[in-house]
Amino acid sequence: MRFFPASLRAATSAAIRRPIWRLAIFTAAVLGLSLTSCETVGVNYATPTTAVPDAWTLSIQPHLDDDAACLSQWWLGFKDPALNELIERTRNDNPDFEIALQRVVEARAQRGVAFSTLFPNLTQEDSFSRVRRSEGAGPVFGPNPLDLYSVGVSAGWEVDVFGGLRRSVEAADASIEASIENYRDVLVALFADVALNYIDYRTFEERIYVANRNIGIQQESLDLAQSRLDAGLVSKIDVTQARANLETTRALVPQLQGQLAAARNRLASLTGGYPHTVTSVLNTRHRHIPLPAKDYGVGRPADLLRTRPDVRAAERNLAAAVAQIGVAESELYPKFSLTGVLALETLDVSDIPNAASASYSFGPSMRWSLFRSGQIKNQIRVEEAQAMQAYGAYEKAVLSAVEEVETSLAGVFTERDRLAALRRAVSAADESVDLVKRNYTEGLVDFQRVIDTERVLFQNQDLAVASKGQIARNYVALYRALGGGADLEEVTLPEPTKKPGGGWIKKRSDAPYSADVPDLPADAETTTLKD
Repeated sequence: MRFFPASLRAATSAAIRRPIWRLAIFTAAVLGLSLTSCETVGVNYATPTTAVPDAWTLSIQPHLDDDAACLSQWWLGFKDPALNELIERTRNDNPDFEIALQRVVEARAQRGVAFSTLFPNLTQEDSFSRVRRSEGAGPVFGPNPLDLYSVGVSAGWEVDVFGGLRRSVEAADASIEASIENYRDVLVALFADVALNYIDYRTFEERIYVANRNIGIQQESLDLAQSRLDAGLVSKIDVTQARANLETTRALVPQLQGQLAAARNRLASLTGGYPHTVTSVLNTRHRHIPLPAKDYGVGRPADLLRTRPDVRAAERNLAAAVAQIGVAESELYPKFSLTGVLALETLDVSDIPNAASASYSFGPSMRWSLFRSGQIKNQIRVEEAQAMQAYGAYEKAVLSAVEEVETSLAGVFTERDRLAALRRAVSAADESVDLVKRNYTEGLVDFQRVIDTERVLFQNQDLAVASKGQIARNYVALYRALGGGADLEEVTLPEPTKKPGGGWIKKRSDAPYSADVPDLPADAETTTLKD
C-alpha cells in the first residue's frame, strides 16, 4: 500500500474497518473448525502386514547361512578390478541414473505444488480496456467509446477444513519416497546388468580360447590322417572326416566373436560411452570368469521387505493411492474460502491516485457441489479400486522377490553340481583322446573313434566354460534378487537453479537442450541430429 497516496489510504482504511469485524468472526470460526476437526477425510494409512517364510527352502545347503548379506557393494566379492571399474563408470555416466534422479526432482516439485495450496495467494491484476456501446440498442449516455483503467490486487485462501488438501500433500510425500526407491531400483538393475554382460564377455573369451585350442588338436588329427593316407595305410575318408570336424569347430569361432563384440558394446552403452572406451578396461592381464567366495550370507526372507527397492516403492505407491481416496472424498464436503480484491478503477489514467477511484470487495465464501454427489462417489470408488490395485501390486512384488531369490539359490547349487560333473567328463574325454589316437596309430581302431572322442572333448570343455559363466550369472541374479547395490543413504539431488521471474525475463542457459548454452571449448567433440 505504500504506493497509494495518503488520502487514498485513509479513505480505503475507513471503508474497510467497518465490516472487518464480521470477517474476523467468520475467519476465527472457520479456523477453529479446521483446527479442532477430529477426523480428516479419507483413510488413515498403515503399512500392510505381509507374511513371508521364516527361512529359504535351500537353507540346509552348504555355503549358505542366515547372516545379513553384504549387498551395498556385492561386486567387490568377485575380486575383479575390471568389473569394479566398469560399475564405477556406470554409476557416474549412465543416463538412466540422471533420468531416475530427475524423476525424484519432479516428485519433490510436485509436492511443493501441493503444499502451496495450503497457503493464501496474492495476485496483482492490472488492466486497460476500451468499450464501445451499441447506439442501435437505445440512447447512449456518457462518452462512447470509453476507456477503463484498473490497478489492484486480489487475494484468496481456501481453508482446508476437512483435510482434502492435506491428503494431497500426503500423497505427494509418498510419491517422493516411491521415486527415491525407483532410483535405487535403477541402481540394482544397472549394476547387475553390468556384471552380467561382463561375465558374458569373459565367458565368450574363454569359449573362443577353448575352441582355438581344440582347432589345434583337430588340426593334428587331420595331419595324422593325411600322413597315413600318403603312406597308403588308410582311405581318403579319414582325411575328409577330419577336415569336416575341423571346419565345424572353426565355424563356431566367428559366431562367438560376434557375441563377444555384442557384450563389449553393451558394456560401453551401460557405462555411458562408446565401444572404444571400454577396450582398455577389458584388455587386462587377468582374463577369467569371476566368481565370488563360496561362503556368503543371504539373510532371511523378511529382509527383502527392507532391502528390495521395488518392494519399498510398491508400498509407497500404495500409500499415495490411499491418500488420493481422501482427496476425492473431500469433494463431498463444502469448501470455505476467504477472498478479497482491492483496486483503483477510473476512466482517466490521471485519476488513479484519487481516493474516489478506490474499490474493494472481501469476505468469506462457501462452495458445495450439491448435485454432483453421484459423480464424486464414483470418483471415490475409482480411487479405492486403484488403491486395491496398488495393494495387489505390493503383494505381487513381495511374492516375486521371494521367488527370484529361491530360483537364484537353486540355480547356484544345481549349476555347481553340473560343473563338477562336466569337469569329470572333460578329464575322461581328454584321456580318451590320447588313448584313441594311440590305438589309431597302431591300427587298432578306425578314425571315426578319433573324430567322436575329439568332438566329445570339445563339447564338454565348451559346456564346462559356459557352466562356469552360468554360475557367476546365478550369483549376480541372487544379489540382484536380494536388492544388492541399492544405496540406502539419502539421495543427493542437484542444487535447484534460479527460475525465470521477479523482473526481467531470464532464460535457462545452463540446460543441455537450450539454444543459449555457453560455447564449448574448441577441442570438444559434439554431434547433433542435423549432422
